[in-house]
Amino acid sequence: MSVILAHMRRCEAVTGTDLIEATGLARATVIAVCDDLIEAGWVRELPSQKLTVQKGRPARIFEFDALAGVVVGLDFGAAKTTALVADLRGNILAKATENLGGFTAPDAQRLATIDKAIKKVLGEAGVASTDVLVAGVGIAAPVDRSGNISHSQLFWESFDIGIQENLRDRYGWPVLLGNDANLAAMAEHWMGVGKEVSDLAVMLAGERIGFGLMDSAQLRHGVSGRSGEVGLLELVDGVGTPDGIAALARDMALAACKTGAPATVLTTQVDAHSGEIPAEAVFAAAAQGDQVAQQILDSIGRRIARVVAIMATFTDPELVVIGGAVAASSEVLLKPLREELVRFMPNPPRVEVSTLGDAIVGLGAVRLALDYVEKHALDLLLVG
Repeated sequence: MSVILAHMRRCEAVTGTDLIEATGLARATVIAVCDDLIEAGWVRELPSQKLTVQKGRPARIFEFDALAGVVVGLDFGAAKTTALVADLRGNILAKATENLGGFTAPDAQRLATIDKAIKKVLGEAGVASTDVLVAGVGIAAPVDRSGNISHSQLFWESFDIGIQENLRDRYGWPVLLGNDANLAAMAEHWMGVGKEVSDLAVMLAGERIGFGLMDSAQLRHGVSGRSGEVGLLELVDGVGTPDGIAALARDMALAACKTGAPATVLTTQVDAHSGEIPAEAVFAAAAQGDQVAQQILDSIGRRIARVVAIMATFTDPELVVIGGAVAASSEVLLKPLREELVRFMPNPPRVEVSTLGDAIVGLGAVRLALDYVEKHALDLLLVG
């Protein structure tokens, strides 16, 4: 049954003959299984169309019902949470984002905000909570194979607020937890520029640098979920901290605006409330020809190249993808990054920028949920 269902999920409408050829099963078995899947709600039968040249009864036509249920993908970050709803083929039906108020906000407040985003996205998708078969959740912390969050850093601990238990108690869903960079790698391998690349590294480099790694099309996890955590960057000459692209752009922009520094439009971009210069302003100034901003981004690109070189020396990926919220602007970093990378490695990996935008972790969470559905489909109860 699972073999037939898996094949139908990958195809459009199929006939019994199609399924026989694909699976090698007997006709009677195929038809019996299809009838069982129709009764269970996973498959629907389409009206037969008898051809004029066909003799006998028209062929029965079957189709996997992508709306037999839905999955939820959740990106639970420090500043905001984004929820996605997808059908069982992975088509995104709706997206909703809510601000969390920072990782120092009370746990109850953050859980309430997550619930608000979920209710909003379910409403926009036009589905009920009972239609959800499973939820995947991405967080900016290592997660071991048992779903436990590492407590070796205060920042990582801040994500251990009982989100799995809360959603299970509230909705009754199976809830799967994953590291955000790992889920980003799953998303890229599924539908991004890394689609079908077997040896892949995805770098989330907004605030802090972290990698999701795929080896021979399998996610590299590690005993405690820390395979892609590039710690101890303070030991790497020319790097010094785990700060990501956005954090570096803000800090370097402020430093460039000190008294006596070269003239730059960045001096007019200081936010009155935070006292910072947004990373987006640095990219915009560079695009307008501001030399100071251009020098900042050149420096960031060359710095990130050192991190990529260290990672690639140990993992040997075919492709490295820069993903996350800053990815849309990071194309400008590729030239200095690639130039520097060649200095360190004779055969460096390709480096590209993700096209999945800030939805990359949520899409990975959707993929995590879909993988669970595919593995446990026959154990799941369809409401509709």
